[in-house]
Amino acid sequence: MFGDERRKRINLGGVPTATSHIDILDAAKARREERINAKRRQDSAAIIQAWWRAMVAATIVRRELRAAFDSGSAGEPVSWTRCLVFGGISEDRLGSWSAVMTRDNYSALIQPFQSAANESWLVLVRRVSALLVQSIASAPESQYALTHMSLLNTLLSQSDMQKLLSDIGPQISRSVSDYVCARDFVQLIATAFNRISVSSRKSPSLPPLSVLSTRPFAIYSPTSAEYTTLQTQFLQHIMALPLLPNRIPITSIGAFTHSIPLTSLETVDSATLVNSLPPLTRVHVLANLSTFMPVARYETLAKQSLQAYLNLLNVLVGSLPPTSLEEPPAQATIAIAREIDSDDEYTAPDPSAGMTGSLLRQIDGKTATRINNLLAQAHLRALLKLGDRVPGVYALLSNACALWPGSRRRILGEAVAQGGGELVKTLWRAFVRASPIGRDVDARLLTDPGNASHWPPFIFLLQVYTQMLLTMGDEEFFSAPGAPRNPLTLDEVAALSKKALNVAFMLYWNEDQTDVKEGFVPGLSMRWEGVRADSTLFLQSVHARDSRRQFTPQDHWLLTSQIDVASFVEAAVIEDTELTLPDAIQPRKRQIAFMSPRLGVLHNIPFSLPFEVRVSIFRAFIWNDRRRLGFDDRYHGHGTRRIVIRRDRIAEDGFDHLNDLGPALKGSLSIVFVDQFGQEEAGIDGGGVFKEFLTSLSKEVFNADRGLWLTTSQHELYPNPMSIATEPHHLNWYRFVGRILGKALYQGILVEVAFASFFLAKWLSKQSFLDDLASLDRELYNGLIFLKHYQGNLEDLALNFTINEDDFGVTRTIDLIPNGSNIPVTRENRLQYIHLVCHHRLSRQIRKQSTAFFEGLSEIIDPKWLRMFNQQELQILVAGVNADVDIDDLRHNTNYGGVYDDNEETIVAFWKVVKSFDATQKRQLLRFVTSCSRPPLLGFKELVPLFCIRDSGNDQTRLPTASTCVNLLKLPRYKNEHVLRQKLLQAISSNAGFDLS
Repeated sequence: MFGDERRKRINLGGVPTATSHIDILDAAKARREERINAKRRQDSAAIIQAWWRAMVAATIVRRELRAAFDSGSAGEPVSWTRCLVFGGISEDRLGSWSAVMTRDNYSALIQPFQSAANESWLVLVRRVSALLVQSIASAPESQYALTHMSLLNTLLSQSDMQKLLSDIGPQISRSVSDYVCARDFVQLIATAFNRISVSSRKSPSLPPLSVLSTRPFAIYSPTSAEYTTLQTQFLQHIMALPLLPNRIPITSIGAFTHSIPLTSLETVDSATLVNSLPPLTRVHVLANLSTFMPVARYETLAKQSLQAYLNLLNVLVGSLPPTSLEEPPAQATIAIAREIDSDDEYTAPDPSAGMTGSLLRQIDGKTATRINNLLAQAHLRALLKLGDRVPGVYALLSNACALWPGSRRRILGEAVAQGGGELVKTLWRAFVRASPIGRDVDARLLTDPGNASHWPPFIFLLQVYTQMLLTMGDEEFFSAPGAPRNPLTLDEVAALSKKALNVAFMLYWNEDQTDVKEGFVPGLSMRWEGVRADSTLFLQSVHARDSRRQFTPQDHWLLTSQIDVASFVEAAVIEDTELTLPDAIQPRKRQIAFMSPRLGVLHNIPFSLPFEVRVSIFRAFIWNDRRRLGFDDRYHGHGTRRIVIRRDRIAEDGFDHLNDLGPALKGSLSIVFVDQFGQEEAGIDGGGVFKEFLTSLSKEVFNADRGLWLTTSQHELYPNPMSIATEPHHLNWYRFVGRILGKALYQGILVEVAFASFFLAKWLSKQSFLDDLASLDRELYNGLIFLKHYQGNLEDLALNFTINEDDFGVTRTIDLIPNGSNIPVTRENRLQYIHLVCHHRLSRQIRKQSTAFFEGLSEIIDPKWLRMFNQQELQILVAGVNADVDIDDLRHNTNYGGVYDDNEETIVAFWKVVKSFDATQKRQLLRFVTSCSRPPLLGFKELVPLFCIRDSGNDQTRLPTASTCVNLLKLPRYKNEHVLRQKLLQAISSNAGFDLS
C-alpha cells in the first residue's frame, strides 16, 4: 500500500552518523602516537646497535690492552699503567703493578713525575691508588696486600714523598689523598680491619694497615673541612669497630694512639655523629675512646680540645638508654639496694626492667671492661680535677649517673670524697649562683637554648650536695663551733633551695607532662624527669634540716602566689577520688606526678603549700573516703559494731576484738566498757566513749614497758630492734598498733605519743641519715663523725664492712654488703661505710617491725595521703602541736549546759581565770577535759564533740570534774573568783574528779 519498502530510506532530518568529530580526532591522535613509537623503537634499536658495536670494540681494545700489559715492560710506566687502568683490573695484574712500583726505591713510580707526562701520570696513579684500597678491603691478607699497603703508605706520606720528590712530593701526596678519601677510603679500611679475625693479632697485614688508617690526617690542617670530614668518618667506621684495641698489634699501639684524631675534635658535630650510629655501635665507640684516650693525656690537651673530647663522651653516654650497660644484680644485691633506696623513687629503675643490660648482653667482656673504665676511680678523679677548667665535665658526670644508676652512689661519693666542700663551693659560686636557672617561676627558662651551659653545673651541684647531706650531721650543716663547716653558708643553701624549688614546681605544675617525661634538658642528654627527681631529693633533704631548725626566711618554701589554693584543694580531692575508684589501677608515686600535677606537688614538694592547707586536704581525703564507704557521720554509720571492753584489759580486748577487722576498722564502733565487777557501764557511746577507749588503748600499746617499743635519748619511740620483736606474734601486735593509730588519724583524735624521726621516715618511705643516728646511739654517731674526718691511716683502725649486734647478750657480726668481712674500710669508701652503718641501725634492724606497723596503718590511711607531710608534720598530725592554747578560740567554740551561757557570772570569771594561766596550766586544763593537752590542728572548731561547760551545783567546796569522753567540764557555780581559781588548779593538777557521769 505504501510502495516498495525495500527501497533505501534517506534521512533528510540531519540526524548525525555513527562516527563523530571526536572519534575522528582520537583516531588521528592514535596514528600520530603510533608513528612516534615506531620512530622511538627505530632510534632505540640504533642506539643499542651502536652500544653493542662499542662494547664489542671496547672488549677488543681491553683485550689488547691486557695483552699489552702482560707482555709490556715497566720501562714505559705511563703506557704500561694506562693499559692496566683501561684494560681491566685483576688482582694479579694489580699485584704486579705494585711490585714494580715499589722496586728500586720506587724508581718506576718517581720517574714519570719528572717527565713531561707528569700530569697524566698523576691521574693514573690516583686511579690505581683507589683500586689498591678496594683490593685491600676485599682481601687484606692476600699475597699482594702488604705490597699494596707499602705503596699506599708511601704515597699518602708527605714526608716520604718529599724525600723522593723534593719539589712536588707533598702536592702529589695531597692529591692522591683527596682522591682516595673522596672514594670511601675510611669505610674501606674499616672493612679491611673487619675481615681480619680479632684472634689474628699477629697477622702481618695489621701493622701497615693500622699505619694506613691514619695516614691522611697528617696531610690536612685540623681546622680544614677535609680534616673534619675525615675525623667524622674515622669515628663512624674505624672507632666503631668492636675490639679495635685488640686488632692493633702491640708494637703498633703507641704510634696508632698518637696518630688517631682525638686531640682536635673541636669541629666535629658530636650530636649529628652520634645520631648517625645505632646504639650498639655507640657502645663500641665509647669503649675504644676510653682505651685510646687514657687519663694521663687529659692534662696534656688544650682546654678547647679537652672540652671537645669530653663533649663527645658526654653525647655518647647521654644517648644510651639508662641501665642498658648495667649488669642485672644478684637477688641479694637487689634486696639490699631496694631496702636502702626504699625512699627514693628517682634512683635506679627496677633491675628487672627490660632495658637493664640490653646492650651489655650484646658485647664481649673486654668491651664491657673498657666501658667500665669510664667509672674507674682514676678516671672519675681526673674528671673532677678538670671541673674548674672544663665545665663540660659536670654534664658528663650527670649523664653517667643516669646511664649507670647502680653506680650513681659511687660516682657522687667519689665527687664528695675527691672534691668535697671545694667542689660544692666552686659549683655554686662560679656557675650556679648567678645563672638564670630557677631565678623565677617561668617555664620559658626551662627550654631556652641560651641556658644550655647553665644546666649541667646546676644539676650536678644538686646531686653532689644531696649525696653530701647523707653523711653530714646537723652540727656540720649548721656549722656549730668545733664541728667541720658546711661548704655553703646557710644563706647560700637557702638561695640554692629557692632555685631548685622554682624548677621542681615548674616541672610538677606543667599540665602537659609529656614534655617532662620525654623532653630533654638543653645542654644535656638528660630528660626533664631526671631534673625533677634530683631537685626533689635535694629539696626534701634541705627542708628536713629546716624543719628541725629553721634557717630559711619566713614563707621561704611557699608558692601560694603561683596557686589558687581554693581551686587547688578542690581539684586535688577530685583527682585523688579518680585514682581510688574501684576499677582504677593504683599508680606508683612517679606515675601520679605525670597523671596529676596537683598530687605531684602534694606528694613530692608538699611544703610549697601551708601546713594548714595540707591538713584540710588530708581531712577532705578522709571525708571523701568515708562518703565512698557509706558512713554518714564520724562515729555512726551503717552497721555499727558493738565492742565490749574490760577496763582492766583494754589492750588485750582491743587486740582480740579489733585486730581481725582490718580495713573494716574504718567503720563505726560502739564501745561498751565493763568495770572490775563485770558490769557494763551505763551510757551511750556518741563518740566520746570511743575517743576515751582509743586514748586509753594508745597509752597502753605505746607503753615502752610492753617490749614493743624503745625510746631514744629524747624519749621518742621506735620499734624494738631485738630479734624477739620480729616473731610472728609481735609482728601482729605491730600491725594492730598501726591500725589503731590509723583509726585515730581517721577519726581526727590526737594521741599524745612522740615517735623518733627516723621511724616516722619509714611511714613516708624515706631514708634516715647520719644526723638521725645521734638521737639513737650518740656513741656510734660520734665514732662515725670521727671516722668521716679522720686524717690518719684508716688501716690502723682495722675496720671492715660489718657491724656487731648484741641480742640478749649474744653478739652477732652482720655483713653490711656481701662479703663485707673481707672488704676493708678505706679513705675512698668510708662514706659508703658510714651510710651503710646508719642505714643498718636506723632502718635494717627495724625493717620487719616497721613494715608490719605500716601494713596496719595503710589499711586505714592511704599512704599517699601521708606523703603530704614530713616527719615533723606527721608528728603534729598524730599528737598535735605543743603550742600555747588559744583561749579566745576555745571560748569561741565552747557549748554551755544547765544554767550557763557565755555571759553568766561564773563563766565570765572562769574565762578570766583561764586566760591568766601560764602555758603549762592551760595544757593541764585541756588534758583534764579532753584527755589531750594539745589543741586540734585546725583550731577548736575541729574538736569533736566541742568543748562544753555545764554547771554542777552550788557546793563551793566541790572540785570541778570532767567527762573526757564528751569533752565536758562540770563546773560548780563558784561565787568567788579566787575560789574558782584555787579549785580549778587543784582539779587539773591532780586529775581529781574524773568520772563518766
